[in-house]
Amino acid sequence: MKKPLVLTLMSASMLAAAMFGTSCKKDNQPSAGDRFVSATQVVPSVHTLSGVLGTTHNVVDTILLTSAVTDWRLSGLVYVDSADVLIIQPGTTVKGLQGDTANHIPGGGLVVTRGAKIIADGTAAAPIIFTSAAATPASGDWAGIVLLGNAKSNTATRVQVEGIPSNPPADATFGGPVGNDDDNSGILRYVRIEYAGFVLSLNNEINGLTLGGVGRQTVIDYVEVFKSNDDSFEWFGGTVNASHLLSVDALDDMFDTDNGYTGTISFALGLADTTRADQSGSNGFESDNNATGTSATPITSPTYNNVTIVGLSNSARASVTNSVPAGNGSYGRAAHLRRNAHFAINNSIFMGYNYGLSQDLSLGSTSGTFTSNFVHAFINPFQTEVGSTRTPIAAPSGNSTSTSTNPNAAILLGNPFRRDSIPNYIPTSLAPAIVKAGGAFPTGNTTWANGWTKLR
Repeated sequence: MKKPLVLTLMSASMLAAAMFGTSCKKDNQPSAGDRFVSATQVVPSVHTLSGVLGTTHNVVDTILLTSAVTDWRLSGLVYVDSADVLIIQPGTTVKGLQGDTANHIPGGGLVVTRGAKIIADGTAAAPIIFTSAAATPASGDWAGIVLLGNAKSNTATRVQVEGIPSNPPADATFGGPVGNDDDNSGILRYVRIEYAGFVLSLNNEINGLTLGGVGRQTVIDYVEVFKSNDDSFEWFGGTVNASHLLSVDALDDMFDTDNGYTGTISFALGLADTTRADQSGSNGFESDNNATGTSATPITSPTYNNVTIVGLSNSARASVTNSVPAGNGSYGRAAHLRRNAHFAINNSIFMGYNYGLSQDLSLGSTSGTFTSNFVHAFINPFQTEVGSTRTPIAAPSGNSTSTSTNPNAAILLGNPFRRDSIPNYIPTSLAPAIVKAGGAFPTGNTTWANGWTKLR
């Protein structure tokens, strides 16, 4: 297969020394007998990746994207083939080229297939940034990042992940009833994903970060998705845990779990886009067992710990529909829990939606637990739904609610509708005890999002 770069072989010791100095985490690296591939040219220049990376099926090639190259670009969907390892150095920027909307040709994107790995292990001082190559970037310019693993889902067979055109040049499937829940697809740590979400067709987009059948040995930690044109994060099955996440200005949902996902999401901040909402309804959480609400196993059962979801600053803005805002849709709920999904939501803060934590019973027997949460909603903080009928319910014991016209009046975060710094989302000294102990920034854990993130 013709390669988009001039590549050369390096020994394991040479690559390790060049990347990590005298120390490296051996459990994250290929064995010494593996073959390594790296770009020969490391002076600042443009390098464009396309097609399928790697050279030979079932042989481990390691492709290194060095931060010394100032302009890595993705042309169309770029696949990391099974058994290959893509290593991206801290401080590296990778830009997706714009797609062709009229002809449904996706913008640049990265698909890590089953059996392959990505090691994108940045730092707070040198995050790895995936963004648009456009001079004036906009939401949906490029496709996004897809990780596919070998963990189980509740689909009857392996299925192709959404947002990928038919007949891709590499295997873009995930899931099925048989798999390895301890599978390892690599590391995404201190990574920022900006302006992703190319629309292949209506309701068929790649999210900012899509995780299909990803196993619990994978590391997803300190990841921000900024201005995605679909969901920020979506999990299809799998068992991977994820922590220290930011969703900023997603068109659709912030955190979406489907098809038997059973991991834990901890320390996450979601900020609604105040200028647009999706035609499908934009929510903080959306969770389905599957599209038809059957009891297929494993049942989607996410655990959410210490999450802060910030919606709109007033009821009028939370109520817009149709052609306003520009997304041609409406805002939904802080959490839409539906279609036979199960859940546990703990120590979290929700504000700024008409409807807070909503159990939709239209399909299946959606159920779960709410522990020590503070929920603001302009209309119903807790409710059930059946079709278009919404029924308010009392807050479960140990949870607190507010229906104030000012979403922050009873919660007392710093200034949650101002987008200039992370302290805006941290409880003030006057905040209630339940708030101080919960949300993305509980007492004693206030700085994890500083420095490497983008808010506007």
